Order: sequence, then structure tokens, then C-alpha cells
Amino acid sequence: MRAHYQDPAEIRRRRIEAGLSQEALGARAGYSKGHVSLVERGISGASAQALARLAAALGCEVSDLMADPEQAPAPA
Repeated sequence: MRAHYQDPAEIRRRRIEAGLSQEALGARAGYSKGHVSLVERGISGASAQALARLAAALGCEVSDLMADPEQAPAPA
């Protein structure tokens, strides 16, 4: 079974669609611009709580920010 992780590109796409900067999204979700940047670049994973806060700030569901399990790479 594959693990399900956030989709950094989807988080970034939704932020841009919402007309928000990384700084503005971070402020809405209670995180720094740097943390948002790390999550969007896939360098840092977001906890379940962080994903919930980002989803609320973007006006979407947590599941909207998750990678499609069919598209996820196989574990090494």
C-alpha cells in the first residue's frame, strides 16, 4: 500500500488561484512564508494539522491538497 502525501504543486496552484502570496497564505494559516515555501517545493512535509490549516486558508478540503494515489511514485 502506498502512503498518501500532500501534493506540493496542488498547494501552490490553489494558492496562486486564490491570489495569495506565500506570505499571505502563511499568515492565514499561522505559518511563516518560509514554511509555506518548503511545503510547496516538497522539501518539507506538512503534518495533518498543517494540511488542515492550509486547506482552511485556501477554502478547500484537505483531500484537495493530497497527491493522487494512482500518480504517486512507488516506494523505493
